[in-house]
This record gives sequence, C-alpha cells and structure tokens, in this order.
Amino acid sequence: MSQAPYKQAENYRYAPKQVDEIIIRQFTFEFPDDLNPYWIPGHVVRSHLFNGFSLTMPYLEPFLVKTMREASAAIQVPELQEDIRQFNGQEASHYKCHRRLNEIVKTNGYEELAEVEDRMQRSYKKLGGRSLRTRLAYSAGFECMTNGFTHWLITKRRKLFAHADPHISSFWLMHMVEETEHKTVAFDTYMAHSGQYLPRAMGVFHGSFHVLGYGFIGMFAALRKDAVLQQPRVVAQVIRETCSLIWNVGPYLLRALSPRHNPRGEVDPQWMQDWIAGHASLPAGAMIPLVDTNTLDMPVPFNRAPVT
Repeated sequence: MSQAPYKQAENYRYAPKQVDEIIIRQFTFEFPDDLNPYWIPGHVVRSHLFNGFSLTMPYLEPFLVKTMREASAAIQVPELQEDIRQFNGQEASHYKCHRRLNEIVKTNGYEELAEVEDRMQRSYKKLGGRSLRTRLAYSAGFECMTNGFTHWLITKRRKLFAHADPHISSFWLMHMVEETEHKTVAFDTYMAHSGQYLPRAMGVFHGSFHVLGYGFIGMFAALRKDAVLQQPRVVAQVIRETCSLIWNVGPYLLRALSPRHNPRGEVDPQWMQDWIAGHASLPAGAMIPLVDTNTLDMPVPFNRAPVT
C-alpha cells in the first residue's frame, strides 16, 4: 500500500561509507542441475539451514528494494540516493541467483519447500502494507543482523564450508561480501526518514527474527522430508548449529540495540576486502572463479585456477 510522502529528517547528515563504491556485479554462478541439496558433507542440518535461509531471499530482498526505492523519493542527499540505487542493484542480483538455487533444491527432492514459500509470500505482502517507517526499521534491523552473518560466514568459512559444494559456498561468500559493502545504506535511509530510536530498535528484532524464523521453518520442512528429526545425532546438530548462529550473530544484534549504533563501527573482514580487490582485477564479463573448499585456508579465488 502506498504511503503519504514524507520529508527528509532535518537533522540528518550523510557520512562517508567504509568502501569507496558499492559495485553492482553480475552473479555468474552456474549451479549444476544435479546439485545435491545436502551440499555440506557430514552436515545435513547445516545444509538445510542455509537452504532455508536461501528460501527467504526471493521474498525478503524484493521487499527491501521496493522499500528503499519508495524512501529514495524524498532523499535530498545525492550520495545517499546513489547508495540506494547501488544497494537495490546488488539486492536484485542476490535474489535472482537465490531463486535459481531454490528451484534446483526443490526439483532435486524438496518440492515441499514450495509450501514455505507460499507462507512467506503472504507474510511479505502483509508486511508491504505497513508504514514506510516500520518497513525501513525492519530493513535496517535485518541489515544489522546480516553484518553478523557476514563476519560469521567469512571468518568461520573453513569450519562452515570445508569440502562443501564450491558453487553454493562461493555464492554465499560473495553474497556476504556485498552485504558488507552496502551495510550502511538501510541504516542511513532509516535515519534520513525518521532517526527515532525506539522504532529502529524494534526493527532489529522484527527484521532479524522474521527472516530467521522462516529460515528455520524451511530447514525443519526439509528435515521432516528426510525423516531424520527423531535421530539423536540430528537433534544434536540442530542444537549445535542454532547455538553457533546465536554465538556468532547475537553480539551484532545487541550492539545494534544501542542508541549510538552505527554499522560503520563494525570492522570489515580482511578476506572481504581481498575479495573486492581480486574481483576488480577480473576482465570484463569473466566468470567469477569458485572458492576452493578443499584447501585449508579457503583463500580468495582470484589469480589462481578456477575450481571445476
């Protein structure tokens, strides 16, 4: 539902980003048709957990794009307007690639996930009717959680993705690189629109737990299809993966609740900075090389032979 026009907050002042530019890149990952949804060997729960999170993206990210586009109409700062344009360009690439991955997962044995998608579609349609302030607070809150996901996936990539499918692992890591690249945009847009603390703090919970909740619903739907939820080892994996998520992402949510919070205070991982520098060296139109998940340190994949 369209909301009434608003004016930019009078006390808003734009601050420089931590990156020189937000780059809209082509996601050139070609997922094989016979991709195994159980793509992290020995970790059925972790595989389905990330599959569940992927399931949310074609509903979450178009919502973010639409919300930011609507907000940009009243933005009077050219730098923030450009940030929003680049944010939307990156998010559009993300959700299109996630949609391709999700279709393969459903085709290869998990068609029941379509029921979860139907629930998400209805939920985001309802969310789209909320006020622009609520939607911007949701967006800023989710992006704060994503900052935690970025650090978790990148800094713990050896533990999370060792010997995993290189296509999906590389896709998730690139996604997190770009999430870090545009980590200030949703926050800045909310501050330009409102800047009120309480709605933003509520948005941290609203955006984070809404997406996490549907990710876990997708995971449990896949585990039920596998008929493994009664197995003690699977229950133990569910507990372990949930605790790992809370331990690694939770501190970012707590910091986001501070009235003085600004995502510029979060330090970008060096691997992310190396990935951006490496990608800049690729010839125009070149396929993005895959991360070698069989190496111990899983370095950035540039200036080395691609993984096949």
